[in-house]
Amino acid sequence: MTSTPTVPRTTASSSAPRGFLRIGPRIAVPVRRVSVITALVVLVLIVVASVATLALGRLGIPLAELPDALTGGARGKNAFVLERLRGPRLVVALGTGGALGLAGALFQSATRNPLGSPDVIGLGAGAGAGAAIAALLLTGVVPVPVGALAGAVLAMALVYVSTGTGFRNPARLVVAGIGVAAIGAAVTQYVVYSMERDKASVLTAYVNGSLAARSWDDARMIWLVLLVVAPLTALIARRLDIGEMGDDIAQGLGSEPRNTKTFAVVLAIVLSAGAVSVAGPIAFIALTAPQIAKRITRVSGPHLLLATLTGALLLVLADLCAQQLPLFDNLPVGIYTMAIGGAYLGYLLMRERRKGAL
Repeated sequence: MTSTPTVPRTTASSSAPRGFLRIGPRIAVPVRRVSVITALVVLVLIVVASVATLALGRLGIPLAELPDALTGGARGKNAFVLERLRGPRLVVALGTGGALGLAGALFQSATRNPLGSPDVIGLGAGAGAGAAIAALLLTGVVPVPVGALAGAVLAMALVYVSTGTGFRNPARLVVAGIGVAAIGAAVTQYVVYSMERDKASVLTAYVNGSLAARSWDDARMIWLVLLVVAPLTALIARRLDIGEMGDDIAQGLGSEPRNTKTFAVVLAIVLSAGAVSVAGPIAFIALTAPQIAKRITRVSGPHLLLATLTGALLLVLADLCAQQLPLFDNLPVGIYTMAIGGAYLGYLLMRERRKGAL
């Protein structure tokens, strides 16, 4: 009688300084000490940035009155700022930034490409085109956020069909995404050029990504998406971690890398579409947040929680600049993220070129 050799299930994690936080029998979230410490620091920075968002400026709530306002004692101007002006905007920024950061981490882990993000595969451009069509051709019939969501879904459907292999081939995915993004950008520019000036200015702000005039309904929508998708990402967190060792090893360990990649990309698209529906296509948060998280901790593998927190922090800080910098008053927050992300993308491209990866 012969015995079949088996691979211990702990092989992937025993050789690295990491462990897994188990949530029930099927969910195992990779945990590293440096990641936990970094996450706590980022959480503190998020709290500081959130307090600054509520307190700074002419309409800000004084720090001495902020605790009372947050516990339900806001009156007069403070109530208006917290409940109608800055409160919903802050909560939407936190949820949208978190969703984009998590989407970017999933996408980069699935493609194993530091330049990969939902922005690259045309989701933002498709959302902008959908918003433009809703504003021009379906005015009063389809809300602009719904048009943006439909455009994002259609763009991803075109990418899926164009690759011939769905979301499984990273190289084809990026190439198809560039083509779809070019088409979406052309549609958006045509609509902006054709519209009346006042309508075009509103649309331009939206397609660049804006958090102005957000409502609690927007906040509920993006946080509902996060609460639904986050447990699903936890289900595949260990498989993504194993996948960093290569498809052959991951297949041998029973993680089904192809299915895992497809599921991760689908979850990233859902998160990005949810973010687009409430804030428009905010660029580069999905690209930069996971990379910043990796470089802070200096370890390989997906950093889903830390990327989520970093994305939230980046967007809150960008929106704080959009609200408080007098030189660029009332600029859409997406312009700030494009400036930061563009500089970071240039750095990343040069770094990859020096390594011979490009």
